[in-house]
Amino acid sequence: MPVYIALLRAVNVGGTGSLPMAELKAICEGLGFTDVKTYIQSGNVLFRSDEAEKTLEEKLDEALGQKMGKRPGVMVRSRKELDAIAANAPFPDAKPNFLLVYFLPEKPPADAFDEMAAPDGEEAKLTGREIYVHYPNGSGRSKLKLPALKPGTSRNLNTVRKLADMAADMENKD
Repeated sequence: MPVYIALLRAVNVGGTGSLPMAELKAICEGLGFTDVKTYIQSGNVLFRSDEAEKTLEEKLDEALGQKMGKRPGVMVRSRKELDAIAANAPFPDAKPNFLLVYFLPEKPPADAFDEMAAPDGEEAKLTGREIYVHYPNGSGRSKLKLPALKPGTSRNLNTVRKLADMAADMENKD
């Protein structure tokens, strides 16, 4: 059974709301997902399912919306997709914690960077449904304006690599 990684938007970071990871795990198990594991408090969950990626996103987002009063937004990737995202990160000289991967619900339009304003020298690269952003001074004080990022959720490269490793470990136990 395939391994998937769900990344929740605006959970436990002052956005949609607080959700203890034990509750997230219970919700996933209630949806029939198996081998459910969470990672840190920012809404990362790994699990197995035979269902399609879009179906998983919809089911989990709906269940979370019922629990939290508002759908947070859920981006699901397969283990292989996450491996490729981690392995193909651009900006090789960037510190991994200064390189954020924005996971988007769908591929943004070709003109996604037309409205980008990067006053602190931020760099961005689009690859599929992800936008990589290098924040040379960190993301906390950045004045980057890139509307294409709004529907997504971000994780730094260290977190993406850890999730990819955890997913590979789960799959290797087959």
